[in-house]
Amino acid sequence: MKKLMCLMISIMMFIGLVGCGQSKNDTQSSAGDKAVIVMGTNAEFPPFEYREGDNVEGFDVEIAKKVAEKLGVELQIEDMLFDGLIPALEAGKIDFIAAGMSVTEERKQNVDFSNGYYEASQVIIVTKDNDTIKGPEDLKNKKIGVQLGTTGDAEAQNIEGAEVVQFNAGFAAIMDLQNGKVDAVVLDSEPAKNFAAQNDQIKILDVELTQEEYAIAVKKGNTELVDAINSVLEEMKNSGEYDELVKKYFTAE
Repeated sequence: MKKLMCLMISIMMFIGLVGCGQSKNDTQSSAGDKAVIVMGTNAEFPPFEYREGDNVEGFDVEIAKKVAEKLGVELQIEDMLFDGLIPALEAGKIDFIAAGMSVTEERKQNVDFSNGYYEASQVIIVTKDNDTIKGPEDLKNKKIGVQLGTTGDAEAQNIEGAEVVQFNAGFAAIMDLQNGKVDAVVLDSEPAKNFAAQNDQIKILDVELTQEEYAIAVKKGNTELVDAINSVLEEMKNSGEYDELVKKYFTAE
């Protein structure tokens, strides 16, 4: 009996050691024989990330590919709702967030950010025949469409008397604007320009609600990955590759 018990204990200890050897690293995970790094995003935010067939493409994706290349791993992209990205990062389901995410003090409490890589703003979108909404002061007591969990969502919540309608994607808010279900939409400037370029029924007001900076988010304490991302961003800017991406995605027209 003692021999049997000793044998069982030895087996359990061996299994425990094997399990520990397979734990996920903070910057990459195992998929078969390939090491991968998982990017979390919301592919409803052109030109930063968007669907092209079965693939996710965009400005952020190009940067993420360079990060994976530097680390010598394969890039895997997980497309999810924007407001689910930080919880997924904290839970270890993804390794970093590249989703046109603005740096805010509130988000800094939950994630660490890379250096900023793009300056952005929140803008107001209305229908072209709307002459009553000319600036932020005219949004009081209005029905405003926003993308859930974005800084535009947070900004709209502070407008006096406003009814804020949250959507999972920016284009859904634009559709409700066209259909007269909301009075205006508050959205990040570049996606707003993208939607306006494809839709002659809407316009972007000249005034900007905020000035923001996009950065890549990683799990708290993962300095190794932050350093790698910052190194990639610096290399891309020094080589001119960053400027080429800006031309490709923002000045192609």
